[in-house]
Amino acid sequence: MSHAKVAKKNHDNAQPPEKLKGKDYEQELAKLHVELVKLQEWVRHKGLKVCIVFEGRDGAGKGGAIKAITERVSPRAFRVVALPAPTEREKSQMYIQRYAPHWPAAGEVVIFDRSWYNRAGVERVMEFCTEEQAKRFLEMAPLVEKAMVESGILLLKYWLEVNSEEQTRRLEARIEDGRKLWKLSPMDLQSYSRWYDYSRARDEMFTATDTPWAPWYVVRSDDKKRARLNIINHLLSKLPYEEAPRDKVKLPKRQKAGDYREPDYPFKFIPEVF
Repeated sequence: MSHAKVAKKNHDNAQPPEKLKGKDYEQELAKLHVELVKLQEWVRHKGLKVCIVFEGRDGAGKGGAIKAITERVSPRAFRVVALPAPTEREKSQMYIQRYAPHWPAAGEVVIFDRSWYNRAGVERVMEFCTEEQAKRFLEMAPLVEKAMVESGILLLKYWLEVNSEEQTRRLEARIEDGRKLWKLSPMDLQSYSRWYDYSRARDEMFTATDTPWAPWYVVRSDDKKRARLNIINHLLSKLPYEEAPRDKVKLPKRQKAGDYREPDYPFKFIPEVF
């Protein structure tokens, strides 16, 4: 048996690590948030252009990972792009055209919650595009991404891999949780039934678009908390940064009230229920 097959067999038989405790997760996430702020300031200072793509099956944890990345940084520096279904006008455009305006300018980190790879995944599986269009996309995507990288964009592509049992558990939880109903669309239900069609589409996508200049990084996401920490740790390792120069901040003295008096205006305060 080859070394690769032995390694795979050992991995398949390995017991998954225990679920990460909430307290441990929050402690590690806080440390990583400090580093993400440093990255943000370095990106602004150097005028870097960063583009991060998140792909994966429904319920793989893309939204939670993106939220973990962005909850402590500026939305003006970290911009999340989640495009709706294309309009009739957009359908008539060159496919990549609707995504290009959202690519980062200097000083920006743009995160795509699904991206141009819709064509290699949901559009292909659900037959929203022809096989010829899908295959043409797989030929052109590496060339477009090479042009992006050569223009100075730092491009990272993540595929979140969730197993079928965990996906089922998460989607069933959405049905029962009123806070998550919006996450479960008729399209999600249709795509859920086509697990192996998506697997085939994923495999062909990797073969065609996992390139030296824009590789795919795969994240095991059965444990959402571990996945989020691992993603942030990895992207920080792939984006070289330093602590940007910054003047020490000191609050100025507040002006004196002088002749100002608090008003007796009947402000409409909201009810204090809590």
